[in-house]
Amino acid sequence: MASYVSHLECAYTGQRYEADGLHTISDAGKPLLVRYDLRRLGTEVRREDIESSSEPGFWRYSPLLPVGEPANRVSLGEVVTPLVSLERSAQALGAVPGKVLVKDESRLPTGSFKARGLALAVSMAKQLGIGHLAVPTNGNAGSALAAYASRAGIRTTVLCPDNTPEINTQETKAQGGDTHLINGLIGECGRIISEGSDEVGWFAVSTLKEPYRIEGKKTMGIELAEQMGWQLPDVIFYPTGGGTGIIGMWKAFAELTELGWIDCKLPRMVAVQSTGCAPIVKAWEEGEEFAEFWEDAKTDASGIRVPAALGDFLILRAVRESGGFAIAVSDEEIHRMVQAIGHEDGLLMCPEGAATAAACKISLEKGMIGGDDTVVLFNTATGLKYPMPAVTSLIDKNADIDYSRFT
Repeated sequence: MASYVSHLECAYTGQRYEADGLHTISDAGKPLLVRYDLRRLGTEVRREDIESSSEPGFWRYSPLLPVGEPANRVSLGEVVTPLVSLERSAQALGAVPGKVLVKDESRLPTGSFKARGLALAVSMAKQLGIGHLAVPTNGNAGSALAAYASRAGIRTTVLCPDNTPEINTQETKAQGGDTHLINGLIGECGRIISEGSDEVGWFAVSTLKEPYRIEGKKTMGIELAEQMGWQLPDVIFYPTGGGTGIIGMWKAFAELTELGWIDCKLPRMVAVQSTGCAPIVKAWEEGEEFAEFWEDAKTDASGIRVPAALGDFLILRAVRESGGFAIAVSDEEIHRMVQAIGHEDGLLMCPEGAATAAACKISLEKGMIGGDDTVVLFNTATGLKYPMPAVTSLIDKNADIDYSRFT
């Protein structure tokens, strides 16, 4: 199958680049976006062809992805991630039961949404003949890269801040990634990779510093539209660090609209951050195009502990064009929501996913969204990768059992 990619384009200046060959960022230092010949695609591919596809998970959207040859697609058995409605825990949000849906990305390989972006980045690396990939990560991107690259026979180096959850670094190493801890934040990890590129010869797949991870994250938007009968929710709450997901979904909705595959009002996009690291929220509140570096970034939701995002202007553009907003929640609110949803609806949310639920609750209380709005929250990873409550109750099998403890 030939690719429908027409060219690459600087997301800020619009400068065009040839689609073939290795690319990082544009001459202006901004992300490159993949552009497609949507007119040709629309005449050769029908929406019904997508619906009847036998390809696993997000690979069903291959015509809208840059990997031309099926042999270059690196797959670990992806699935279409479910939409699970909050019923009993809806009360904790102040929402109508069934009006709030969780898109549970924890069902993907390596347990997170990072599988989407890294599967595309690794597949394109395979197509382009790259032998060594490197990534800075707060956790989930490292394990996803290691898994997909190992599957493709590509070497990986992964640098993590030294406060990255241990399970993430262990998982990355177990799946073949050459894993190292850095005594700093993700920016320092990225700097070391960038400065070592010439000496080591690796190719960096840092967030938005190559064109293809965003194409994988785009599939969240296409998949959501198909699941909802080619309609879309009123509001999407998305945990925002580097922002590839919110940018990718907004790109997907534009492409689907141009193809005529959707004809509905687009959702309000809400960027959710932590009060301990909220550069996008601050920029949105102040009406700025770019976000300032966030000093001393701290939050237990490590996936959104990103003090500076290369695609900050694209995140803010998607939020503003959609009529959405940016909102920050505290770690205390996040932990309460992890417990509420786990206890009431049986979903083990990651802190980043729980942040979207906490933001939804605040937004409902303040009238920023309506009680009748259909809302989608993104749970971006399995809660198994984060600290959980310890079990301290021990029962002696030989002693008289005090059954009152169970009542």
